[in-house]
Amino acid sequence: MNFLNLAKNRFSARKYLDKEIPQNVLDEILEAGRVAPTAANLQPARIIVIKSAEAKEKLAKAANIYKAPVALLVCADASKAWKRPFDGHQTIDIDASIVTDHMMLSAADNGVGSVWICYFKPDVIKEEFNLPDNLVPVNILALGYTEETTDSNRHATARIPMDELVSYL
Repeated sequence: MNFLNLAKNRFSARKYLDKEIPQNVLDEILEAGRVAPTAANLQPARIIVIKSAEAKEKLAKAANIYKAPVALLVCADASKAWKRPFDGHQTIDIDASIVTDHMMLSAADNGVGSVWICYFKPDVIKEEFNLPDNLVPVNILALGYTEETTDSNRHATARIPMDELVSYL
């Protein structure tokens, strides 16, 4: 499948089958995150794979992962992320989101459904998983097989038109 078709076919899955993701598929999804570009190649992202019932129970105190069999907690190490010298803006959210996006698209390419979750309580996650102060939870990517489907042509009406999105100067 070409990239644009992959991007159009990918959707946010919120109903998962009780089916394990094989380790080799999960490894490929994680590898896509590992090779994702980051600002100045500083690679501040850290991924915590949530698979056990105990870890899912901890995560449930902070977020809804829709009973997905796996959740990837994508964090960023604030002590390692690049800062723009002009205003000190740090790229932890950007870097972690590029990593998340690469994994999300790899999941779709492997027939694994996903939903990107930003609605969570970071303080609860930090406490439940005993994260050090420099490690900031940024995104959660819930993963699993799904029977849900979507219309790949939905973007014709669900997205703003190209001339509203893009300006040429």
